[in-house]
Amino acid sequence: MSWSGVFPAVTTKLQPHGTLDLEASQASIERLVRHGVSGVVVLPMLGENASLEPAERDAMVSAAREAVGGRVPLLTGLAERSTADAVAAARNYRRLGSQGLMVFPSLAYRTDRRETVAWYKAVAGASDLPIMIYNNPIAYKVDVDVATLEQLVDVPEIVCIKEETGDIRRVTDLANAFGDRFALFCGVDDLILESLALGVTGWVSGMANAWPEECMRIFKAGKAGEIAAVRELYRLMTPAFHLDTDVKLVQYIKLAEHLVYGAPEHVRPPRLPLEGEERARIERVIRGTIAALASASGA
Repeated sequence: MSWSGVFPAVTTKLQPHGTLDLEASQASIERLVRHGVSGVVVLPMLGENASLEPAERDAMVSAAREAVGGRVPLLTGLAERSTADAVAAARNYRRLGSQGLMVFPSLAYRTDRRETVAWYKAVAGASDLPIMIYNNPIAYKVDVDVATLEQLVDVPEIVCIKEETGDIRRVTDLANAFGDRFALFCGVDDLILESLALGVTGWVSGMANAWPEECMRIFKAGKAGEIAAVRELYRLMTPAFHLDTDVKLVQYIKLAEHLVYGAPEHVRPPRLPLEGEERARIERVIRGTIAALASASGA
């Protein structure tokens, strides 16, 4: 697997009554692959992983494998409470055809450094799948920082860090500490151009679900050092990218997909549909981005 490029964190499409809409999910993945993304990540936090039953997660991975058809790498988010469940999930996702894992910290407990190291070592030992560590201390209150990674550097299955602290300095700190031992992915849409300037190799993106072509354009130019070429595009899209950092990013990004290409926007409780002034405000951001992109392209 090439740990480089744009890997959308795919939303899980649902029917109005809350059951899986596998056909719509496969159609959205097909659209992403057709627009040139480098890989896809199913069952991320954005995919409502923690709200799905185990059988539903299995169905999503199998459906995604069929939709991808081997054209790009398929990663599966692994979000569990106990170590035993995490180990079992790693083996199961390998059996279902996942080519890599994006591993959350334990959802049940705020682990300290020793426990965090033990958690990731246990998952790494469960299969031969390569692992991306999902480091989002803002949401999960566990920071897989330099000191923690120093105790994981000898675990060969751990190959990538999804950096989502929101602190752009962390990219340089990781590069200084580990060189190219770990691939570094930006996990925050509104920091991607800054992160590319500092040398990240990839991007797990939320808004790429709605705008894969534009996100690929930003990534390719930034990776090539051609920052000026996409600075205006990045500025144009940043209001929408800011939505990726909100606690309601699932609702916001599903609404963006709905407005851009007609995907269903249904969510599963405890998340609720957007309504009132909040929905109107988010619609203004998304529709403003749609209009600005159309204007910039001369449409």
